[in-house]
Amino acid sequence: MPDLRNRLAIDPERLNELNDLFLDPKNALVNRLLEIVGKHGGPEEINKKAAHARELPNLLRRLEEIRSPYVGDLEWLTRERDRGAFVSTADFRKKVLGKKADSTHFNEGSPVTLEISALQFFPWLITEARQAITKKELMPGRFIRVRNMKEQTEDQGDTLAVAAAMEIVGASYVETLDTRGTDGSNVHLGGPSTITGYFGGIGQPNDHALLWLDEFLRYYTTYGIKQVLNINPGTVLLGYLLHKLGVNIEFKISVFMGNDNPYAALWTLIGAKLFSREDGTTSLIGFNWSNSVTNETIVEASRIRKALGLEHCVRFEHHITETYKSIVVQPYDRTSELVELAAHVPNLSAKHEGGIPEVDGAREHPSDVLDYFLSKKEIEEEGLMPAMERNYLDKHDALNRTAARLTERGLSFIAAGSLHH
Repeated sequence: MPDLRNRLAIDPERLNELNDLFLDPKNALVNRLLEIVGKHGGPEEINKKAAHARELPNLLRRLEEIRSPYVGDLEWLTRERDRGAFVSTADFRKKVLGKKADSTHFNEGSPVTLEISALQFFPWLITEARQAITKKELMPGRFIRVRNMKEQTEDQGDTLAVAAAMEIVGASYVETLDTRGTDGSNVHLGGPSTITGYFGGIGQPNDHALLWLDEFLRYYTTYGIKQVLNINPGTVLLGYLLHKLGVNIEFKISVFMGNDNPYAALWTLIGAKLFSREDGTTSLIGFNWSNSVTNETIVEASRIRKALGLEHCVRFEHHITETYKSIVVQPYDRTSELVELAAHVPNLSAKHEGGIPEVDGAREHPSDVLDYFLSKKEIEEEGLMPAMERNYLDKHDALNRTAARLTERGLSFIAAGSLHH
């Protein structure tokens, strides 16, 4: 029905009306955005501060100034990297395939990013690195963190140490800001007795979108944190607009946003395209699919992503494993589906939020998404730190299993770039 299809064309006048709205000096929403950007020095100054804060020598200097115990760990990590202690991609493939690795053609044009969540405490990364060296395993190419920001910045330089480690190993990482709905932003919500109230929004009401923006810029300029988690349509729009103004931030959209069908993906990507820069880049670096999403949905959305010119900008981040408790019905394991998908869909991330289900579920303390909300003090008082580190290492094991399954199919992956290549 070609005539009916034509009705979907967007009248250019509608775009003019949008421009009029955003450029109107009386637009209070835009004015508040510009005020916060101005408070931090404007786009150019903000980017300059962030680049300076992210430089490895500056991160290490700040750790030394506060006499952080993590300086020695970072020096060790650097030495191990420089002496080639970590398994190379070629040797990992030989470990998986044996002699067959030499004659196998690998699809290097569409690698899957190996992602782990959540790296709550810096020492876990060092434990993980030691295991990776001993067992000739891969370190993730992407780390997600959801630890309370205020707590970690006051914990012996944890934030600085993780930022420095990411520079050393050559990985990307995402932080989760405190203005994310667990900070009492919705005063009417409590525990289980008010659970249905959460269905109306995750908790960034009223002025909290602007508080999120201000918090983002503070950590961007102070620690060089470039990527954060995004959970709300309002802060997603602010992330688009901030980048459009010239601030070089990026964000990923959380699984809690509920992108679970191709039309949801289309709406998300339309926003990214609409507010992209002249060079086509966008601040939307990726988004997590809902756990209920099928391969067919991701394939359809991938076609949309390509048609909008966003295939290389926006990563599809797919949960392959989940925490054993408090998030999904178990067993949840999408490894085989990922391997099928990765053969056809580019720019994917395999996110490991839990261990291999049969291993994770057998632990005395299985991984639990609710553990993310415990303070370090609570964890230590309950004696949970060793168990939670074990949970993290189980995720590391699941990630390496995924890398092996991809390898067996002649598919490639992105691990920590400075360690394995």
